[in-house]
Amino acid sequence: MSGHSKWSTIKRKKGAIDAVKGRIFTKLVRELTTAARMGGGDPNGNPRLRAAITAAKAESMPGDNITRAIKRGTGEIEGPPVEEQSYEGYGPGGVAFIVEAQTDNKNRTVSEVRAAFTKGQGNMGAAGSVAWMFNKRGQFVFDGKKYGEDQLTEAALEAGAEDVKVEGDNIVIYCDPKDFATVMTGLEKQTLEFKEASLTMVPGNTVKVTGEAAAACMKLIERLEELDDVQKVYANFDIDDAELERIAAAG
Repeated sequence: MSGHSKWSTIKRKKGAIDAVKGRIFTKLVRELTTAARMGGGDPNGNPRLRAAITAAKAESMPGDNITRAIKRGTGEIEGPPVEEQSYEGYGPGGVAFIVEAQTDNKNRTVSEVRAAFTKGQGNMGAAGSVAWMFNKRGQFVFDGKKYGEDQLTEAALEAGAEDVKVEGDNIVIYCDPKDFATVMTGLEKQTLEFKEASLTMVPGNTVKVTGEAAAACMKLIERLEELDDVQKVYANFDIDDAELERIAAAG
């Protein structure tokens, strides 16, 4: 299982990440608004919006909140313009980080992200400094207790996906990002319910970190994810599951 996914699962179980509902809703609202602004307000013709709605419902966001966010994106309701921004840098142990944000104030966001890197024993880099280490892929996350690997492998092939991996309690279907909409539609036609559908960044190579460097990497991830404007954080660390559990238990 990828280290970052494993870490998110552990921390979520312990309530250290996603504990503040307001912060989650802020990020979800921005994604709904951005998805609607870029691809229109009809989820049937906008797979990114469909994925955002799925994520919002999974967090029990009220329907009125979802509708308002979509209308803000389509311009039916006034609101500050939100732009997508990406930042790159290095963390403890030479681990590469990519930070995706959505903001209505680029100066504020870049300042907060840079401060998080500095406090987290890392350095923010120039655009392109680490992006070459990652590949963009579409992913669909399924509950491994509900579906079997063989079942999802067959479904993935039929939908046009590229790969299926067991990651802890989840089974993840990966696809080429340009095929994201086609694969999503194919999986939905097979009446399969995914927990998450999104575009993600997968590292081509990982960096093994242990001890203090590992703990510092996790702390940096938390600093970045706690920023309201930050939507996603990707890192290419490789940390043993047992060590991730120990770091999480230590708080």
